[in-house]
Amino acid sequence: MARPPAIQPDTGTRITLNIRNVGLTDDQFDRLCCDNRDLQIEMTAEKELIIMSPTYPETDRKNAKITQRLGNWAEQDGTGVFFGSSAIFTLPNGAKRSPDGAWIPKSRWDQLTEEEKNECTEICPDFVIELRSHSDRVPDIEAKMEEYIANGSKLGWLLDPIENRATIYRPDQSPQRIDSPTIINGDSVLPGFKFDFKEIL
Repeated sequence: MARPPAIQPDTGTRITLNIRNVGLTDDQFDRLCCDNRDLQIEMTAEKELIIMSPTYPETDRKNAKITQRLGNWAEQDGTGVFFGSSAIFTLPNGAKRSPDGAWIPKSRWDQLTEEEKNECTEICPDFVIELRSHSDRVPDIEAKMEEYIANGSKLGWLLDPIENRATIYRPDQSPQRIDSPTIINGDSVLPGFKFDFKEIL
């Protein structure tokens, strides 16, 4: 008989349920998300659930500003599609993740069927953003960024307005930490995209 999920204590609003001994199929995960639309739910490659309560208004305001800037650039550039913090993607390692912002080239997105676009299909965004909130543990979001890169992301931004710091992730490179950042650019992955860090301080 499987043991019930163990709740790991946290100092913030995030609760992690260990379900390794229970198991959860893709259909069950989808049903869980549908039945709990007020929560943001992810699943690690080790089949561990991460359940997060809705964000506080100030964090959401900052996240909206980031995705607004990304969306403005994406619509003008026209080569890809952007996503906010509600989108969930299945990574090649099996993890189901919801970055705070993401971008995928149309050349990759258009290869998916309409059915796949409306499911938690396997695709790793080329560009991902994670915004640190007060309930986030830094090692957890750093590991998440490394996971995106290991699964195919070409550029990742970890934006930390609490410590006034940005960390840039790229394949085959060590993370680049920038203290008191000003303008961050999208490199060759998102040519011409720039974000003023002061907008989220």
